[in-house]
Amino acid sequence: MTAEPWALVDDVARHVGVAKDSAYLWIELRNLPPHKIGRLWKFNLSGVDEWVRAGGADGNYGGTVEKGGR
Repeated sequence: MTAEPWALVDDVARHVGVAKDSAYLWIELRNLPPHKIGRLWKFNLSGVDEWVRAGGADGNYGGTVEKGGR
């Protein structure tokens, strides 16, 4: 079996159809499962899919995102 390739935050945001800022908020506030490799957050998209199916992206995550900010 081949290993699943790592995905970046941009890839995760595109995969689930949200803004990159939302993905960063999910990491901080909703326990989106990242792996820190050097300075970068990396993800297995299958893990992201499991997190979404388990309700990780449901509801209000307690923050707002202003234009240009993270």
